[in-house]
Amino acid sequence: MALHSARGKLISVIGDEDTCVGFLLGGVGEINKNRHPNFMVVDKNTPVSEVEDCFRRFVKRDDIDIILINQNCAELIRHVIDAHTSPVPAVLEIPSKDHPYDASKDSILRRARGMFNPEDLV
Repeated sequence: MALHSARGKLISVIGDEDTCVGFLLGGVGEINKNRHPNFMVVDKNTPVSEVEDCFRRFVKRDDIDIILINQNCAELIRHVIDAHTSPVPAVLEIPSKDHPYDASKDSILRRARGMFNPEDLV
């Protein structure tokens, strides 16, 4: 917790229970000195405003370098994710068990594609 600078930066997760539990079992979970976790479990009863607030908190934290978010959760707060233009923390949209990944919805991927010519990606 206080040693995060010595160990490096954190990965945070916003997603369904299965996704969060999987990453927590993989050792991603942390609670900082202010007792704030680096993950949020989202279910059908979670208000969109809570997902939005959590994402904004993760973006402001200096101990987080990557935010993993289920794509279906990202769709709920697309306007907030689109407004995040800083490279750090990096935002990566990932699939969930019930919602497959759709590259056409990923705003970060669309932005990255715009930086390269199609021939560069071959």
